[in-house]
Amino acid sequence: MPNPLEKKVFIICPVRNATNEEAIYLQDYVNRLEHNRYKVHFPPQDTNQDDPNGLNICSENREAIRNADEVHVYWNNSSSGSGFDFGMAFMLEKPIKFINKDKIPRTRTKSFQNVLHELDSMYGLL
Repeated sequence: MPNPLEKKVFIICPVRNATNEEAIYLQDYVNRLEHNRYKVHFPPQDTNQDDPNGLNICSENREAIRNADEVHVYWNNSSSGSGFDFGMAFMLEKPIKFINKDKIPRTRTKSFQNVLHELDSMYGLL
């Protein structure tokens, strides 16, 4: 039986085209969360990626996001799946933490990264 204080976190991140550096950073991040007793859904490991058209991946991620207490986002502008998952998390009004905000600057015009910066500030998750 899970600890009632254990928070469930869904990680939005690139999967197919993640760089080696991103994969290492994200695995370290997941390990730190789990060490601190978070229950983490990490799509590269926890979502079945064997899907010829992507619908099952989207469905699995939707359910995991719905069940999460928080959504932590590692933003890579070129990841279309991350944009899709971010839209689902936003629609479900999940608290958002912007994991790599120090590496992703605000833009001068409207952008998803600006939205992420705003949500991260609004929720102030640790």
